[in-house]
Amino acid sequence: MLTSLTIKNYALIDHLHVDFNDGFTIITGETGAGKSILLGGLSLILGKRADLSSLKNKDTKCIIEAVFNISNYNLKSLFKVKDLDYEAQTIIRREILPSGKSRAFVNDSPVNLNSLQVLGEQLIDVHSQHQTLQLTHNDFQFQVIDALAKNDKSVNDYSNELLKYKKLKQELIELQTLKSEAIKEHDYNSFLLNELEEAALIDGELESLEEEYETLNNVEDVKERLSEAYHLLSDDQVGAITTITNLKNSFQKLSDVSTKYQDLYERINSCLIEIDDLFNEVDALQGEVEADPNRLEAVNSKLQILNNLLQKHQVATISELIGVREDLAKKVEVTENLDSAIQNKQDEVSKSEVLLDNIADIIHTNRSKAIPDLIHKLQSILSDLGMTNAQFNIELSKTEDYFSNGKDELLFLFSANKGGNFNELKKAASGGELSRIMLAIKLVLSKYTKLPTIMFDEIDTGVSGEISNKMGDIMLQMSKNMQVFSITHLPQIAAKGHSHFKVYKEDVDNVTQTNLVKLNHDDRIVEIAQMLGGSELSTSAIAHAKELLN
Repeated sequence: MLTSLTIKNYALIDHLHVDFNDGFTIITGETGAGKSILLGGLSLILGKRADLSSLKNKDTKCIIEAVFNISNYNLKSLFKVKDLDYEAQTIIRREILPSGKSRAFVNDSPVNLNSLQVLGEQLIDVHSQHQTLQLTHNDFQFQVIDALAKNDKSVNDYSNELLKYKKLKQELIELQTLKSEAIKEHDYNSFLLNELEEAALIDGELESLEEEYETLNNVEDVKERLSEAYHLLSDDQVGAITTITNLKNSFQKLSDVSTKYQDLYERINSCLIEIDDLFNEVDALQGEVEADPNRLEAVNSKLQILNNLLQKHQVATISELIGVREDLAKKVEVTENLDSAIQNKQDEVSKSEVLLDNIADIIHTNRSKAIPDLIHKLQSILSDLGMTNAQFNIELSKTEDYFSNGKDELLFLFSANKGGNFNELKKAASGGELSRIMLAIKLVLSKYTKLPTIMFDEIDTGVSGEISNKMGDIMLQMSKNMQVFSITHLPQIAAKGHSHFKVYKEDVDNVTQTNLVKLNHDDRIVEIAQMLGGSELSTSAIAHAKELLN
């Protein structure tokens, strides 16, 4: 509920601060006193665009601030979605700077106008004779029926499942698109993969093949050099083994002469053992080196294959080439498994459809049961409001389409006259009739759901005294469950308020200003008497005013 409103430097308002209570609040004032200015300022809080013409003093910024008690409105999730700090006493502030720029804040956090409008819709419903189009909207009509049908949980469950269903459908479409595109590439990817698999890639193989190729390609030179090494080691006259053997024999004799030659002898003997070992290895290598044209051709062929693949896939190593092979294998596997994935996703979609259909059936059944009760309530209320022949025909039909709140189509038909044809509300009801229908609907809704503060702006224009009395009773009844404001010119309605404010103009230093004041009981008697009989108070008007207030 709206607990306070502060307006500074707006239109004809210099500075205004007012506190409001719950229940039924009346706002009265002469035509032109500034009631529209008050609503205009409030509309800025609700996200309406502003301009410099709103400023009273063009050199000073305009500030409008409203405090709301939202503890019973279940708005924490909305604040979370909009990334706002939630406070039970929420403060909304709007500033219009002399430069023309506008700023908005919720609990001192900056917000854009879109967020302000979304939040504002949950806090205040400003309603006038000219603002009844909502009544003709299908979404609003469903909200009314679902409130009576107690469909909140079912519609919420349906909405959550619908989000899941749409996500699954999108994933299915993406898989089907992927399959369509993958089929085009499948053959080419399979060819590339087969080519890589036939190459039997081994990490590090390229280096070993290149080494083997160099050996096989230079086999005669290798054999010649190994043979030369063999003879240098083993020649009977000058071979290293013969020479070192002779040196060993000489030092063996010297070691017998003196121990100081023993160390040299042992070192020479170690050299002989090492050279003998080298000789054995060279001898073995000579046996291994043979010309093998077939193997040379095979190694060369494999090297050409590997180098061609490296160049084809624009990589530098066999390891990277193995990575390319694994990626291609995944692509081919995904393509080959797409049919299975598509079938699995289709099964998930089907299960979600079954669940949606079941919830939609529950919603439809509850709506069907609630419609007769809604028709009865509306026709009864409208009869009290002077529309004794008003009749509704609400047609609910199942469809195969998944809408945001179920699978139903709704036709909200109305006839204002006995024996008249039923037609859509916007075609069958006048502006005044729509206002009374909306009032009736709001009364019904107030008993089933927590509605935001509602402000009726001269909704009673053009109705008789008796009907206005009934309208006042309805607004008073609504105020038991919500905060209700009524801007009115009718004393019958003004007398029913729990609190009463008067909008008035006054001249201060030759400048006209608009103000708002709360009336006490005696002030209310005077105000209502003036509404009854004009500015000259008569005894009968005073008496009538007291009677109305009592």
